[in-house]
Amino acid sequence: MRAPLLNLLLMASVAGASLFAEESLAQAPTTTPAPQTAAISPDAIKQREQELEAARASKKNAEEAQAKLKAEITSLGQDRTQLNQQLIDTAANVRTVETKIDEAEARLKALNGREQATRASLDSRRADIVEVLAALQRAGRRTPPALLVRPEDALQSLRTAILLGAVVPELRNRAEKIAGELGELVALRKSIAAERDQLASDRDRVRNDQTRLTALIDERQRQQSAREKDLDTENTRAIALSKQVGDLQGLIAKMEQDLQSAAKAAEKAAEAAKQAEAKAAANAAANVKPGPAVFKDRSRTTPAILFASARGLLPLPVNGNKIRDFGGSDGVGGVQKGISLATRPGSQVTTPCDGWVVYAGPFRSYGQLLILNAGGGYHVLIAGMERISVNIGQFVLTGEPVATMGSTSQVASILATNASQPVLYVEFRKDGTPIDPGPWWATNEGEKVRG
Repeated sequence: MRAPLLNLLLMASVAGASLFAEESLAQAPTTTPAPQTAAISPDAIKQREQELEAARASKKNAEEAQAKLKAEITSLGQDRTQLNQQLIDTAANVRTVETKIDEAEARLKALNGREQATRASLDSRRADIVEVLAALQRAGRRTPPALLVRPEDALQSLRTAILLGAVVPELRNRAEKIAGELGELVALRKSIAAERDQLASDRDRVRNDQTRLTALIDERQRQQSAREKDLDTENTRAIALSKQVGDLQGLIAKMEQDLQSAAKAAEKAAEAAKQAEAKAAANAAANVKPGPAVFKDRSRTTPAILFASARGLLPLPVNGNKIRDFGGSDGVGGVQKGISLATRPGSQVTTPCDGWVVYAGPFRSYGQLLILNAGGGYHVLIAGMERISVNIGQFVLTGEPVATMGSTSQVASILATNASQPVLYVEFRKDGTPIDPGPWWATNEGEKVRG
């Protein structure tokens, strides 16, 4: 019994020493070597040549990937349906991978916590391990006496056996517990390594998708610019007009009255609402209820359904956690008129609904602000982004990429709370009055619309 127990503890001690030594080496301070004046060795020259060759190969691969992407986008030509399809699908991929990255980081945080707890437990047992090993090594060096040499030896042997019979079970329990913790530590480190590899892969994937998305957005805006010759002038005038009003309702009214592109967008929204009302009445008579499938037509140039009929179907415009809800405190002594979502830096923002852009630019304490006319007297306001990628007068589809978050919050009321994450603010309005957007959001991920 003593030999297997000794082996178990020796193995545990070796494994623990290896892990602790590895940690000590990782934490040990490094000294800066003195400058070397000797000639560079042939091996060092060869290694540098290999690194240079690898860098050249990486650059070539990147150039080939960019050329391929450019060719794919060029092949889309003026086909608006295909371009919309690519935009919405790629934006959905980016948001899916962003979600996976969030989940992987949460798992890594939990695994790192368990690893530190296990290490702390093992650190507290160092003296215990040393004591048990020393006792067993001493006992192992003493050979059992011959029973028939002297009666005194037999008595001593019996006393030793009685003592070991009481001690060994306790030692075995302690050894098994220590070995179990060491085994868990090894397994945890393997899990952490696997999670880190997956996280790195997901980050590479999201970077590639973001590169593709940027190219697609540039193409969309190029086509839009070709249709709207006076786009830059309109945008400049929109920002100038925004400085003349003091509130959001005034901004909406000013844009849709004084700005040509926004006025056209509002007019189209009104016409589309009338058509959608007639269609909704016909569907109601036929007892046809709208579902996510109504958003699948990428070639549409008007809203798929009435905004009022889209309850329970719309996706949140960004991946994030809700930190403020409609009707709650806005953090500066007022009432929250929309919802606030804490997001990751650089997160992709997509449209929660179909609609026409009636304002896109900075506005007072909201940072970058996007206002959509969804028809039927409904407007959707999205604020807090760092960069907006659509223009005034443009019609956008549900799930289409329209903006990108920055690294910090842009909304003044959020800045007042010292939020560490960027925050997106979303507000729904009906005939100028803020309304609770809660009933419009899809109730679960399976029902969310991706375009």
